[in-house]
Amino acid sequence: MLMKEYRICMPLTVDEYRIGQLYMISKHSCEQSGGGEGVEVVRNELDVHPQHGPGQLTEKRIYLSSKLPSWAKAFVPRIFYVTEKAWNLYPFTITEYSVSFLPKFSIRIETRFENNNGDNDNVFGDTPTPAKSVSFLDILSDPIPEKHYKESEDLSRWQSSKTGRGPLEEGWRDDHKPIMCSYKRVECSFEVYGFQTRTEDFIHRNIRDILLVGHRQAVAWIDEWHGLSLEEVREYERAMQEKTNSKVKSSQNTDPPAATRPAFSRSISVTDERSLKKMGVTTAAMSDPSASSVSPSPIRLNSTPE
Repeated sequence: MLMKEYRICMPLTVDEYRIGQLYMISKHSCEQSGGGEGVEVVRNELDVHPQHGPGQLTEKRIYLSSKLPSWAKAFVPRIFYVTEKAWNLYPFTITEYSVSFLPKFSIRIETRFENNNGDNDNVFGDTPTPAKSVSFLDILSDPIPEKHYKESEDLSRWQSSKTGRGPLEEGWRDDHKPIMCSYKRVECSFEVYGFQTRTEDFIHRNIRDILLVGHRQAVAWIDEWHGLSLEEVREYERAMQEKTNSKVKSSQNTDPPAATRPAFSRSISVTDERSLKKMGVTTAAMSDPSASSVSPSPIRLNSTPE
């Protein structure tokens, strides 16, 4: 398991970001949906977390097959989704990700928001994150993938007409008022022999990009959401969820009927029973390779997901 803590400062207050976060997530999800991929909201309702009490529970399906690296596409279905469950207990949130056909895969993100510039070294109140595992992300100067860059979201050029804030300048985190920090403790695990390190590194690189883009957008779009009440932004959220779900489902419904597609088969090569057990697979008894003069070839598992 690979754990990191990310700290992202914004020129906002924690109370302001409660509205901005809901607006940003809804709008961004809608923008990124289409062509059979994107975010489908399964439920969004009040619920009680067993440890932290009442809050808002959101469950989503994130379709992203085309965004996988080529080495990962070799062992996942052509169309699959990641399940996201998020408890909004503001100013604390918990988000968990899972994939049905990969029981060894998980991501857990704990987030706490505070009105400071990221100087709280034990914000979660248990065990401080080792300094080597803490990354400060700068929404002004840290690079993002070129495909996500928009001049209107460049915070070195941004200025809010409603609040008078911006543009941001080098060293802004040291003296900007207001300022808040989003502390995110991210644990990701992919306990499959031969893929663990590569996959966990890939996940953290993508999480970094997502955090930078999302927090930049929350600030850049401030004139769209600033002044909205919680009830108003929740109504916007419901409208955007309906639109987003419609975009995802309509694209999937235009695909060829399932019967006309070849059945998906994923293959993974392993050379011994011990490797199989690490993947959570129970095997039938294998012949003793010492009984044959022929070198044993790798066992290839072929399975069709449910």
